[in-house]
Amino acid sequence: MSDIAIRVENLSKLYHIGALRQRDDTLRDALTGLFRRSQKGAQPDDDTNLWALKDVSFEVKRGEVVGIVGRNGAGKSTLLKILSRITEPTSGHAEIHGRVGSLLEVGTGFHPELTGRENIYMNGAILGMRRSEIDRQFDEIVAFAEIERFLDTPVKRYSSGMHVRLAFAVAAHLEPEILLVDEVLAVGDVEFQRKCLGKMEDVAQGGRTVIFVSHNMAAVKDLCQRAFLLKEGELEFVGSVDATIRRYLETQRNDGEVRFDNAPLVRAKLEQKEDLLILEADYCLPGPIDLPCLGFVVSDFIGNRLCGSNPRLSEKLPPSIPKSAGRVTSVIEQPKLVNGIYRLSLWFGDSRQDMFEALDCITFEVVNMAGPKQIPMSAAGSVLPLCKWYFD
Repeated sequence: MSDIAIRVENLSKLYHIGALRQRDDTLRDALTGLFRRSQKGAQPDDDTNLWALKDVSFEVKRGEVVGIVGRNGAGKSTLLKILSRITEPTSGHAEIHGRVGSLLEVGTGFHPELTGRENIYMNGAILGMRRSEIDRQFDEIVAFAEIERFLDTPVKRYSSGMHVRLAFAVAAHLEPEILLVDEVLAVGDVEFQRKCLGKMEDVAQGGRTVIFVSHNMAAVKDLCQRAFLLKEGELEFVGSVDATIRRYLETQRNDGEVRFDNAPLVRAKLEQKEDLLILEADYCLPGPIDLPCLGFVVSDFIGNRLCGSNPRLSEKLPPSIPKSAGRVTSVIEQPKLVNGIYRLSLWFGDSRQDMFEALDCITFEVVNMAGPKQIPMSAAGSVLPLCKWYFD
C-alpha cells in the first residue's frame, strides 16, 4: 500500500471573468463561436481569463499535516475545492487515496431545510458511513458543536457561528482519512478555534492526513509539519513551516506604506526613527467626524499580538474639532521590539464606533530599535523589557 495520500500533478484551473459566455443555441452559433475562439487562440491570457492555479504539483504522505499559505486570490481555496471534487481542474490531475472530509465554506454540504440532526446523518451517508458508525459518533459531534438546543431546528436558521461549529464537528468526527480545512475557522470564537485546533491535532496524531489553509500563521506553525506557499496560482515554495512563513512575509513586505481605495483611510505609513515607530494615516470622509480615532495592533511574524493602542484608551481625549479630512499621527515609544519582521493591523473610526479595519496591512522590519547590540528575535520573545541591573 502506497504511503502517498494526495498526489497532484500539473494541476491548473482557468476561470473566465467579466461578461458571461454566450450560449450556442444553434449549430451556426456554435460554429461561429468556435471560429472566434480559434482566431484568439485556444486559451488566451487576456483580461477575460484568470489562472487560479497553474501547473501545481506536490505530494502529501499519509498522516502528514500540511499548511497552505498565501495572499487572498493566490489559489488556496480553489485547490481545496478541486481536492474535494467540488470543481474540476482545467488540466492536470489529483489523486486522492482515502475518504475525504472537508470544511471549506460556512454551510458547505448542508441542506438548509434539514435539521442539524438530519444533516449529520446525511453527511455521514455521503462519506459512505453506515448508520451504526454515525450513531457511535453522534453524541460526541453534538457535544463538540454545542448545538444541543437547536439539534432539531432547520440549519437555515443557524447563525454563521453555529454553522461552522456543526460543520467542523461533522467533518472531524466522521472519521475521514483526509481532512481539508479552509480559513472558515476564523468565523468561530477564540475558544472554539482552540477546540478545533486541538481536534485537528488529535486527527493528525491518529495517523490521518490534514491540509490546513489559514492566514493565522501561529496556528499553521503550531499544527503543521510542512507548508506550501501559493502565489498568483503557482506553487512558489515548499519547505519547513518557519521557512515558508518567512518567505510568505517577505513577499508581503510593502516598505511600511499602504494605500486604500474607497475607504475612510486613504494612506497609512509606518517608519522607524531610531528607537521610535512613527505611524501616520490620512483620512477622507463624506462628512465631518468629531474625533478621528486611529487604532493599531502590532503582531509578530506568525501573528501573535504584541501591543496596540488607540485614542479612546487615553485618560484625556484631545478637544473635538469636527473635520472630514486630515492626518492622524502616533509616535510609538514603547515597547522596544527586538530585530525582526512584524505586522501591523489598523482600525479607524470616531470616538464611538469603528468605520474601517485592515488586518496585517503593513509588514515592516525593526532594526536595532533597542540599541546597536540588539540580537534578532529569539526564544526570549519579541519585546525587550526595560530593566535596571544592580550588582553587589
